Amino acid sequence: MQENQENNKGFIPPHGGYKNLITYQKSEIIYDGTIYFTKRFFQKYDRTIDQMVQAARSGKQNIVEASMASGTSKEMEIKLTNVARASLEELKIDYQDFLRTNKLPIWDKEHRLVARLRELNKIPNANYETFRKAIENESPEICANVMIGLIAVVSYLLSKQIKSLEIAFMKEGGLKEKMTKARIEQRNNDRKVK
Repeated sequence: MQENQENNKGFIPPHGGYKNLITYQKSEIIYDGTIYFTKRFFQKYDRTIDQMVQAARSGKQNIVEASMASGTSKEMEIKLTNVARASLEELKIDYQDFLRTNKLPIWDKEHRLVARLRELNKIPNANYETFRKAIENESPEICANVMIGLIAVVSYLLSKQIKSLEIAFMKEGGLKEKMTKARIEQRNNDRKVK
């Protein structure tokens, strides 16, 4: 969709392209990992399964929706990006609750396996396969802490994205300003032709 809009000289800027966002790519891993985790560690009819899966889905889908809305509403893009971050934060708490209630440690930044997780997070175009051994590890401690680490990375990146969107809005304005500018330019061009 973005490529088609780059050829369009109108006032709606290029938008979409969410599959290129690291936040989307990692949120897809988080969603898939949450599906795996909940099937493995919760009883079939446990309500926690639905809540965790929906939070993971909401994080991913709101990144998509924000990207698609960005062409016509910077306000909506900012709001939806923040909803994605809030959903993933809720999911992170669920993973922390799992560890706490099962008397398993929540890793701090100095934990020996956190360095390995950092290495994995730096791999370009990472996907579920990149993290499979960690997400599907026999140790529930490793599984949950890896998911928490992935969520922390996406949450951090979404915070930076929101700040960047805020700065861009302050500099460039929103669609109404672009529409007004485009209309004034068109009128000026029409007058020059006459």
